[in-house]
Amino acid sequence: MINNLSPFLQENWEKSGFHQPTSIQETAIPLILDGKDLIAESPTGTGKTLAYLLPLLNKIEPQSQSLQAVVLASSQELVMQVYQEFQKWSEGSGIRGTSIIGGANVKRQLEKLKKRPHVIFATPGRLFELIKQKKVKMHEVKLVVLDEGDQLLIPEHFNTVQSIVKSTLGDRQVVLFSATMKAGTEKMAKEMTKEPEVIRIEKDELASSGEVEHIYFVAEPRDKIKLLEKIVRLENIKALAFINDIGEIEVFKEKFHFKELSAGILHSDMKKLERQAELKAFRDGKTKMLIATDVAARGLDIQGITHVVHVDFPKDIAQYVHRAGRTGRMGADGIVISLVTDREERELKTYCQELNITPQKRIFFKGLIAEPEQKARR
Repeated sequence: MINNLSPFLQENWEKSGFHQPTSIQETAIPLILDGKDLIAESPTGTGKTLAYLLPLLNKIEPQSQSLQAVVLASSQELVMQVYQEFQKWSEGSGIRGTSIIGGANVKRQLEKLKKRPHVIFATPGRLFELIKQKKVKMHEVKLVVLDEGDQLLIPEHFNTVQSIVKSTLGDRQVVLFSATMKAGTEKMAKEMTKEPEVIRIEKDELASSGEVEHIYFVAEPRDKIKLLEKIVRLENIKALAFINDIGEIEVFKEKFHFKELSAGILHSDMKKLERQAELKAFRDGKTKMLIATDVAARGLDIQGITHVVHVDFPKDIAQYVHRAGRTGRMGADGIVISLVTDREERELKTYCQELNITPQKRIFFKGLIAEPEQKARR
């Protein structure tokens, strides 16, 4: 399949050291090259970005001056992450791309548009503003990609995304990728696509995960912060902790800062540069924990996460799977920790039963994670 791609892509594939495509890449790339509309569900960490980026790059005509493809993602971080992948894979092709995100300087973005990009990577709100101002002309766009489609098709984004898709001509191709796909999302996706192929990849041996242990601690809501402090003090951890409320994240940050604990935060109310700095510190191992909302951490590919912590209990099983999928990637082992109240413990067991997982109850003993019996034996 890779042999059917342009020479520059084959060359970059060689350089990347990948041996063979993952299941989602095997299945999706030929369909996209074929011009089919596509709705694809594949777990976190299975190589979805390249599944659309490689055929997209293959379709671009570098000698043309027109905008030919648009990639939409729900968060600034995800847009920038995909844009970085584009820069790497478009090397030697003459294909121009740019990123357009909310919160960034509009003047600078208009300057970038003057360089006539072939591909735009964008958050929906800002791109739609520029389309309305006639700064972005969509009539020659042949391919629209919705990355983390289930997040783009939530009520607050749906109309904007739909308007962006409608601003292209009728013969455009629309592809949507997501790690989890609810029936409602699929229905909305079908409204935006023409006779789409629907593919579902359940597990990928190539992108195989290592052993992931699921454990939990029982605590009252107010005591969860104390448990998180103990977790951040563990040795050799790189933990991603999920909290739903932005105000709460700021409270945790203050307390951790005061105790000189190594943690950063990530949420959608932060300025672009702050978000980038916090992410960089976490990626580089300067901070041991990143406390984030689901929206901010959505789709981010951060290598080597050892622990995922549900501080706030996931709102549904899909969110549990999504968060848990951040650890145990590419053959590494990982631990998923849920901090639960008595009621949440029952819900956790229900989720895990559906997922064929047995969560183990744990306590802290002498600063380390231990089985309850260990303390009893002492």
